[in-house]
Amino acid sequence: MKTALKVFLKKPTTKVGIITAIMFQIIFSVIWMTGYNGVTDADRMKNLTVGIVSLDTQMGPEISEKLQESLPVQAVLMQDEEAAEEQLNERMLQMVITIPADFSQTVMNPDGKAALHYSINESNPSAIKSMMGTVASNVTAMVNKQAIELGAKSLLIQEKLPEQQASSAAESLSERVTSDIDYSNRVNGVNNQMVPMMMVLAGYIGAMLLSLNLQQSSMMAASQLNRWQQFAARGIINVVASVVVSLIGTSLLVALGGQTGQGFMAVWGFEALFILTFMFVSQFFLILFGNAGMLFNIMTLSAQLVTSGATMPRELLSDFFNGLGKLLPATYAVEGIMNLLFGGSGVGGQALALVLIMIVAIAAGALAVSMHKVRAPELQMQANPSPTTR
Repeated sequence: MKTALKVFLKKPTTKVGIITAIMFQIIFSVIWMTGYNGVTDADRMKNLTVGIVSLDTQMGPEISEKLQESLPVQAVLMQDEEAAEEQLNERMLQMVITIPADFSQTVMNPDGKAALHYSINESNPSAIKSMMGTVASNVTAMVNKQAIELGAKSLLIQEKLPEQQASSAAESLSERVTSDIDYSNRVNGVNNQMVPMMMVLAGYIGAMLLSLNLQQSSMMAASQLNRWQQFAARGIINVVASVVVSLIGTSLLVALGGQTGQGFMAVWGFEALFILTFMFVSQFFLILFGNAGMLFNIMTLSAQLVTSGATMPRELLSDFFNGLGKLLPATYAVEGIMNLLFGGSGVGGQALALVLIMIVAIAAGALAVSMHKVRAPELQMQANPSPTTR
């Protein structure tokens, strides 16, 4: 056994495997611990935005003003309910609070209960739903307190009531305002909520493992193909593989009961696009650094899981990680997936961003190929062309 261990430990692949396992721990720990640090701080919460639409002209303005002062998130007054819902759908707002036109009249009625209307877009990171649900509960409690005070003042100016009626009135004052929460773009179950993270994780890991194997194949084919032939072959394989891999992934998603709001073909096409982008990005690091490029791929994977917005809203991240996310393809992949699976404003912008990132990755890869020194087998092929080419 001692001899067997010595043989294994002398192999470069064994050492690389051990180092890779260690680097996974170091890279993920550093990036995740720093990336998610402070996401619950009050200053970060102000990066989330809630729209307030007041249709009530009596109590509405006063309530809106107090909400702007007291909410832990940024509150924006909006005049048009339809425009607010549109911004909610585009994820520019995390929630819309609507004060109905008859709110004051209902509150002042001893037998009435007024409802604040909340709209929350579920096609968002999972944390958004719970955070906005908490905000909605706090808003209702605060407005309810105001309503009770107004109701009590209204009753005190009336004539003294009999005991039975007074008890009934007091009971009606215990809750004057309720919550009416409407969830748009519903997500059916935790399994569907986790799909964007799963697709990014599976997509990039699969892409970087394919790139690693193509790098090995490229090294073995160095005596038969020049560097540009290798680069072209890898590109063609990436295109074909992205179509096949995404077809299998989308088919399994549908077969296992996943949501596909925009249809099978749209999801398949978009998944093929972001997987192809992943492949060219991961391939660039390996072309530039050789097998050591896997360390950069691990760092890229970890950074994308933090900054993509699949689980935690990007608005709560630090400025550095928020800006980093705008440069990485997973951010646009997650946004597009949510729009296609759960509902949203379309994927035109996200698709364009992915295409631009892919073009940059291909150009950077070509530049890296041109910078590499020509290997001896390639020089020999150029100096001694085959008889068929003479």
